Amino acid sequence: MASLSTISINRPVLAIVMNLVILLFGFIGFKSLGVREFPSVDPPIINVRSSYPGANADIIQSQITEPLEKALNGIQGIRTISSSSNQGTSNISIEFDLSANLESAANDVRDKVSQAARQLPKDLDGAPIVSKADANSDAIISMTVQSSTRNHMDLSDYAENVLGPKLQTITGVSSLQIWGQKKYAMRLWLEPSKLASYQLTAIDVSNALQAQNVELPSGKITGNETELTIKTIGRLSTPLEFNNMIIKSYPDGRDIRLKDIGEARLGPENEETILRESNIPMIALALVPQPGSNYIEIADEFYKRLEQIKKDVPKDITLNIALDNTLFIKNSISEVEETFIISLCLVVLIIFLFFRSWIVAFRPLIDIPVSLLGAFFVMYVMGYSINVLTLLAIVLATGLVVDDGIVVTENIYKKIEKGMAPKKAAIDGANEIFFAVISTSFTLAAVFMPVIFLEGFVGRLFREFGIVLASSVLISAFVSLSLTPMLNAYLTKKNNEHGWLYRVTEPFFEKMESGYKNSLTAFLKVRWWAFVIIAAAIGIVWIFFGKLKNELAPLEDRNAFRLALTAPEGSSFEFTDGIIQSLVTTLRDSIPELDILLSVTAPGFSGSGAPNTGFVRLRLVDASERERSQQDIVNQVNRILKSVTNAKVFAIQDQTISAGGGPRGGLPVSFVLQAPNFEKLKEVIPEFMNRVSTDPTFQGNDINLKFNKPELNVTIDRDKAKVLGISVGEVAQVLQTAFSGQRYGYYIQDGKQYSVIGQFDRANRDAPIDLKSLFLKTISGEIVQLDNLVKIEEISSPPQLYHNNLYQSATVSAGLAPGKTIADGIDAMEKISNDLLDDSFSTDLTGASRDYAESSSNIMFALILALLLVYLVLAAQFESFIDPLIIMFTVPLAFAGAIFSLWYFNQTMNIFSQIGIIMLIGLVTKNGILIVEFSNQIRETGKSKMTSIIEGASARLRPILMTSLATSLGAMPIAISFGAGAASRKGLGVVIVGGILFSLILTLFVIPALYTYFSRKKPHPIEEGDELVQDVATI
Repeated sequence: MASLSTISINRPVLAIVMNLVILLFGFIGFKSLGVREFPSVDPPIINVRSSYPGANADIIQSQITEPLEKALNGIQGIRTISSSSNQGTSNISIEFDLSANLESAANDVRDKVSQAARQLPKDLDGAPIVSKADANSDAIISMTVQSSTRNHMDLSDYAENVLGPKLQTITGVSSLQIWGQKKYAMRLWLEPSKLASYQLTAIDVSNALQAQNVELPSGKITGNETELTIKTIGRLSTPLEFNNMIIKSYPDGRDIRLKDIGEARLGPENEETILRESNIPMIALALVPQPGSNYIEIADEFYKRLEQIKKDVPKDITLNIALDNTLFIKNSISEVEETFIISLCLVVLIIFLFFRSWIVAFRPLIDIPVSLLGAFFVMYVMGYSINVLTLLAIVLATGLVVDDGIVVTENIYKKIEKGMAPKKAAIDGANEIFFAVISTSFTLAAVFMPVIFLEGFVGRLFREFGIVLASSVLISAFVSLSLTPMLNAYLTKKNNEHGWLYRVTEPFFEKMESGYKNSLTAFLKVRWWAFVIIAAAIGIVWIFFGKLKNELAPLEDRNAFRLALTAPEGSSFEFTDGIIQSLVTTLRDSIPELDILLSVTAPGFSGSGAPNTGFVRLRLVDASERERSQQDIVNQVNRILKSVTNAKVFAIQDQTISAGGGPRGGLPVSFVLQAPNFEKLKEVIPEFMNRVSTDPTFQGNDINLKFNKPELNVTIDRDKAKVLGISVGEVAQVLQTAFSGQRYGYYIQDGKQYSVIGQFDRANRDAPIDLKSLFLKTISGEIVQLDNLVKIEEISSPPQLYHNNLYQSATVSAGLAPGKTIADGIDAMEKISNDLLDDSFSTDLTGASRDYAESSSNIMFALILALLLVYLVLAAQFESFIDPLIIMFTVPLAFAGAIFSLWYFNQTMNIFSQIGIIMLIGLVTKNGILIVEFSNQIRETGKSKMTSIIEGASARLRPILMTSLATSLGAMPIAISFGAGAASRKGLGVVIVGGILFSLILTLFVIPALYTYFSRKKPHPIEEGDELVQDVATI
């Protein structure tokens, strides 16, 4: 049967049509692809948040968190359940396996939460809220809203009710946070002394409000022809109406109104939060994406809507973009696009230099558009996106896809040189090389087969890269065996005159070939040196691999980082705010590269919203406009932070790749301690933290579980209470209504519903003695001081309690000292835990640490499987188990070059350099395949093993040099890249360039030497006509 090449040469229109179809489908696919930074590796994460104002962490954990966790634990596909029980709120994050569907996961969680609802406290502030969001997920765009004429409450109201609805509906947005929000509320400030003088308690105020602030549907009056709806207006809506609300009436006609015992004022619902930009108070709207959503699409839609919003915004309101994380993504993608253009130019140059004729050079180059556009169609079918990894695959493919075309064109070219007719040369040349082209392409594709078996987020990352690269190489094999021979047959003239450049340079190439032939002949006389070279390569791998640092991915210069601040437990909002303001002033004065400095004290939208927490976000001017790198600035900030003694502050940079299960912007090392009970944790944590503090691997550390929040314990004398006819519940309720800032009800303002919040004014709740001046009503209606019924003692307790997979847990976070990587950090933590923890403890990793651990365990498996698969593919193609072994000896040579290059250029062993190493297996075996395959063909003509290998290797020198240089120069722009996202890409480029060039020189000598040792004479294949002879022979 005729081969693909023969059919294509005999039917040129068919060959052109087949390739045009690939181009057409590829173009349509390219136009339909979405753009993002990395493949979607965010696991589906569902968050369950419950609110119970006034309750401490212990009550929240036992009455809300634990019943919910037990119910949720039965859902299929859960990877981890983590929770925090804080003052007044419970937060549960359920992370599902990567393969789970976000919508069905959310529905499963809702079902379980509604089933567990009956076990929760009756007076819970609404049902638990289930949202498709990671509690740790970060805002990708934030916009400040500022006004010189409006107060904070007006601004917050405008942001929530006018701006919010327009941005909330952007596809892929999980929630819209309002930083520094001060929502309208009617604040009822009560004075305990006045309450007592009228024999009233805060409960009476709450009850009066419930009775008088109502609006019930009252039905309708229906006549013969018309009907009238009855509306009873009972809602209070202004401070004046609230102040005039009657709390108690006496028979003599005296009324006690709210204004007699306190005051109603419009005020913020949450007094304890504020956002500032360079210490100027304002508010900000922040978009939080859903797990797995496309950030660039969100940003594009946001800016489109912002243009519309700006047309309608009042003149006294200013909108500014404070932070936009998608700018970095767009920049890094355009950087990779530039890299692609440079690669393309270098590859074209190499091919031209070898062929020295544009007409000939054009033929292998036709592989590039067809193969790359074909790969875009494969991406479209597979549901992939245009991202940094798929674009890197396209960049590397630029150098690879021409390889097959080079080999085919070069072989046909040689036959034409010898005087063969172009059409005959094309058929013979293509068919002669047919097997080697198929072999090299399948070998390269086989390297990426293990990627399909990789689990978790590493599998997701590698899969897109591998499949795009493998598909473009396989398409290029098809093009090289169909279109390329056809073009060579019809575009070459019989009397092909060489240009002057060819005539000038050809002697150099001939001298190079004869020089190589002589060197190889000399080397084969001392061929045992091949084993010494291989042993040396293995030694280089062994020595330098140990010197390489390991990490998930290098940190990028994103022009932004943040500070997380925690003041001592029990610190007031004002104290924490003072620290943040002075820190912001110091940073403003110390860092000239600052562009925007945003600070939030007690962020109410995040995990705890505790008054002793805060964060500062710093945006720097673009990297091209400053001399210092982001890392240099962070190092300077770390030195400044050492002088802050009244709070713990950490500088945090975003991880390059994050797979959920922890904040992308957390400290790099996150180590979870799990214990069967709280006491065991309490015992071991002080010593554990002491060891972490003294370990030189870490710079700055923190633990989320604290024990030192000051708390007043109120113990009720039940006997006394019983005599006075006061129940324990009434005592608790009086305390709750007076001190917790609980919602008493709702009121309507401008058609919107807001909260009514009652509590004692600040002057009457700023010291422990204020508890004792509280009054309760006895059964007879008289009032008695709380001091008579309770004992108050000051203790310390944890402000938050944490669970990880239903165990009591504490997460130790640490920053890394300069020169240390995540791998060092995890090893140090493991060592401390092995020394201190007994068998009842278990440990876990979260955030960037978990991502790193998962990636490193997966890579080793992929590497071994890739080697095995390549060997098996080669064995099948060469019909020999020995020949592939000869070719596989190029792998340690390439690894030696790759690992030495990483060490020399100060790169780390990370996810990108590991992709490069796996890819090298396929790349460097190509040279070996060309030498062994051609030598076998010569040997079949009856020549000796030694003569065959010398002739075969010499004949293949030019295509080997061309393909190796095309591939390494295609990867060169990645190795020396600058700009956004360059740090992570560099490792990949360095590995490929270093590995290919190092192995190239050695392969040209080592493979022929090994061939002379190991190659066996092949049995001659039986032709159909030989069957009779064979049968006779067997008889």
